Amino acid sequence: MSAPGLDRRHFLSLLGATAASAALNSPAPALAAFAPPPQDFSFIFLTDTHLQPELDATHGTDLAMRRARTIRADFAIQGGDHVFDALGVPIARATQLFDLCGKTEQDLGLKVHHTLGNHDVFGVYTGSGVSPTDPEYGKKLFADHFGPTFYSFDHKGHHFIVLDSIGITPDRHYEGRLDQDQLDWLAKDLAAQPAGTPIVVSTHIPLVTAITSYTDPSPKFPPQLVTGGPAAIKLFEGHNVLAVLQGHTHVNEQVVWRGIPYITSGAVCGNWWHGTRLGTPEGFTVVNIANGKLSTRYETSGFKSIDPQNT
Repeated sequence: MSAPGLDRRHFLSLLGATAASAALNSPAPALAAFAPPPQDFSFIFLTDTHLQPELDATHGTDLAMRRARTIRADFAIQGGDHVFDALGVPIARATQLFDLCGKTEQDLGLKVHHTLGNHDVFGVYTGSGVSPTDPEYGKKLFADHFGPTFYSFDHKGHHFIVLDSIGITPDRHYEGRLDQDQLDWLAKDLAAQPAGTPIVVSTHIPLVTAITSYTDPSPKFPPQLVTGGPAAIKLFEGHNVLAVLQGHTHVNEQVVWRGIPYITSGAVCGNWWHGTRLGTPEGFTVVNIANGKLSTRYETSGFKSIDPQNT
């Protein structure tokens, strides 16, 4: 007969091996039970700064940053069009603008997550004098300053997805586009989230907007749809998407589609530093998340245009 101590050690050894085997073979979703529970917090969504030395834009942006500093927020998301303009200028001007943007954002005192805007793409217009072979051409200059053009991150039990909604056409223009590589990445990123994870999305060009219902198309501001947008919207189904935050149009707007709010924010620059844009003054959006719900409010900066052309 074996000693009692040996039987007990043998039993504990078998028990440990069984537990280890069970852990190794557990399906991935079972691990989600250990994810931290969502917490309440606020953040700032500021978009379309169109920063430039002209039109007192640096002062206007500073006013917005000062106002934002008075608000208790965990971080900020910049919704795109950081500068005006990288599309049609040489490298020296574009670099000056991005450097100015970086210095201005430091005054905010918050971590800033960046979304690519169409005016942040370098040298695409033929008038820029930039060759497509230039190492900084297109999205590279932006990426050098601010990081990847699409990515995700987590904060207090919430998952954030930042999309790159800008495509470059063969004839050297931009368009709204989510290419297949990004859609494949988005599908994998969403699939990796535990069931019920609250998700917030940022895109520059809106995926859903009603702006064409209350504006007349013009050569300067043509209506834009995002190629691949419907595919992304389809991917959101079955996930706990609290909101999709958007920029580009410079107006305050909210459209709910299949239970998801598509919230477009007014611009820090208003009407491109010429006053109000369709009645929306210069400002930014404060986003509050509490008890599993997302709400927003628009804060104006108080900027007064030196060349008002209100619309």
